[in-house]
Amino acid sequence: MSVENDVLPYVDNLVYEPTQVHDHGVDLTVSAIYEVAGPGRLDFGGDELEDADLEPVETEPRNPDDEYEWWDLQGGQYVVQYNEFLTGADGPLVVQPRNELLARGGTHPTVHVVSHLPLLPLSVPAGGLRLKENARVSTLLSTVATDDESDATAVDATEQ
Repeated sequence: MSVENDVLPYVDNLVYEPTQVHDHGVDLTVSAIYEVAGPGRLDFGGDELEDADLEPVETEPRNPDDEYEWWDLQGGQYVVQYNEFLTGADGPLVVQPRNELLARGGTHPTVHVVSHLPLLPLSVPAGGLRLKENARVSTLLSTVATDDESDATAVDATEQ
């Protein structure tokens, strides 16, 4: 099944569809990056559940005439928020890190999503990572793939 019939109808607020949409999914872009400034709380029953305090990481221009700025991330853990959001998905979809992020030492967990794109933890290698605003860091995929699509994805991952 093609992306147009499989994943794309459930994604709103694409930054630039021709670049983000491809045969294997829809790339998701960064709208904000946060540092965890104070602990959250998680308990058994949920009565004491509390969000962590998140502080936005500021962006900086690389060149004075740049339209978009960059996050200069030191090694460690961050939280990433996407520009895109889900609408009306009727089954689980998968968010996984893009090969380009992995090849630069960054990663985030692969998660199954249904009704919304959550904030995700982003691991940055000790040497750091620079991300431009709207960088494509993740891919949204259907959980249903034909054998041909699964084989193609596996080949793509090993070739890079």
